Amino acid sequence: MQSVDEAARATTHTTPVAEASGPGRLVSLDAFRGLTVIVMLLVNFPGAFPYYTPLSHIEWHGCRPADLVFPFFLFIVGVSLVFALDRARHDPARQRRVLFTILRRTLILIALGMLIDLTPKFYFTSFRIMGVLQRIGLVFMACSLLFLKTRWRTQLGLFAFILVAYNLVLQLVPVPGVGPANLERLTNIGTWLDRLVLTQRHLYDEFYSFEPEGILSTFPSICTGLLGVFAGRWLRRTDLDAATRVAWLFAASLLCLVLGIIWNSWFPINKQLWTSSFVLYSGGIAGALLAAMYWLLDVQQWRRGLAPLLVFGTNAITIYFLSELVDKLLSSYDVTMPNGTTDTVRNWLFQTQVLPHFANPQHAALFYALDYTTVWGLLAWELYRRRIFIKI
Repeated sequence: MQSVDEAARATTHTTPVAEASGPGRLVSLDAFRGLTVIVMLLVNFPGAFPYYTPLSHIEWHGCRPADLVFPFFLFIVGVSLVFALDRARHDPARQRRVLFTILRRTLILIALGMLIDLTPKFYFTSFRIMGVLQRIGLVFMACSLLFLKTRWRTQLGLFAFILVAYNLVLQLVPVPGVGPANLERLTNIGTWLDRLVLTQRHLYDEFYSFEPEGILSTFPSICTGLLGVFAGRWLRRTDLDAATRVAWLFAASLLCLVLGIIWNSWFPINKQLWTSSFVLYSGGIAGALLAAMYWLLDVQQWRRGLAPLLVFGTNAITIYFLSELVDKLLSSYDVTMPNGTTDTVRNWLFQTQVLPHFANPQHAALFYALDYTTVWGLLAWELYRRRIFIKI
């Protein structure tokens, strides 16, 4: 039987990886995806309130490490599609076949996202239409079409236009039935649009009528994907040496980060609104991290301790979907608690099997998250060991 490190070395050179960048893919990109999946599991599945603060989302304006997970995924989508679709961009016959694949994958991602919310009772009159997988699908489709059909100057112009226009719409356009433009959770123009189009019973928070993955904020999230496209195109250049590519990618990422911080002064960094400053801030961090990992893993050929990241980086969508689905099931069925009350299976596991062993509830929540992440890591490793890579 191969060791983990041996399997990592073999897969690095010979095994096609689903959700990766296809032929000529970057090892750094696979590792970056794996790191993002690990943090995603830790962030999404804590035990119970009070959550472990360093792994919790910021309440509204601002940014914590947990708030970077989703934009990192979209950035990775942009980088990956450059490597996957570059040949089709120059081959009209191949491009027609690829367009069908893009549409199919988009629809599957949207359907899987809706399936998570419909489970287990399938109430079609009240389920969430938008969501994480739905946004990934829409960003993947938009960025793929732009990459195939437009030049980089057009993409850059559209990127800048969306960010500026989104800022102006949110801060200048009056909200019908509310009054002046504002950036409050329940009264901004994006929330008004979601209530109008999606209706209250198809939002993330039906009670408060709020959708963090809303219609309007999908446009700046496409810009996050485009930042990945720009990074991927830059790293594919063959007329520059690796050191030059890394240096310029890091410099451009640092510029985005600084611009995001500056823009934050009048258009606050906010993940749930996916503000323009958040696009630049999170994209700058993602680009800098990719540049560092590219230099270390692809240029310097560092492989020590890489296997866990590659294990989590393969079958990323599968692990995300199944982990969300299982958590939804654990949260949907009730059992009797020791005190005679009823609560969900998920809370029963935390309250009876984890919490009693910790004096600090936040440490218990962290342990639950680590335990849940380990379970999915074992599944990811088994799929990886058997060379099973599930494509959608």
